[in-house]
Amino acid sequence: MAINFSNSVSGLQAQSKRLAVSANNVANVSTAGTPGVTEGENAVYKPQEVIQTTTAGGGVRAETRPVQPASVSAYAPQNPLANDEGVVDLPNVSLEAEFTDQLLAKRAYQANASVIKTQDEMLSSLMDIKS
Repeated sequence: MAINFSNSVSGLQAQSKRLAVSANNVANVSTAGTPGVTEGENAVYKPQEVIQTTTAGGGVRAETRPVQPASVSAYAPQNPLANDEGVVDLPNVSLEAEFTDQLLAKRAYQANASVIKTQDEMLSSLMDIKS
């Protein structure tokens, strides 16, 4: 039974990371940058994505990696970060995809929590039977 607990806990951790990364992407969706600037305060926010893989023991590992391409160009001559052509870089973030991912992460988190609760109830019942 302990293996099942660890599998579900790894699922909870993976979904927590998935939700946190998505929330960070949404929070920075409008963080523009100067085209060609890759570091410093004028650089565009670099969105991340979570990649989940199954571990040998049956759990889940969640790792982050940068979204490729990290930015898209937009015409915004009024933006102080715009280059001479009036173009800024915006993070390559789709709000629709992020909201969908957040809902999926929430449901997966709930499913893993439900498995843990059920396993705990089964273990308690087993302890009652043995005593």
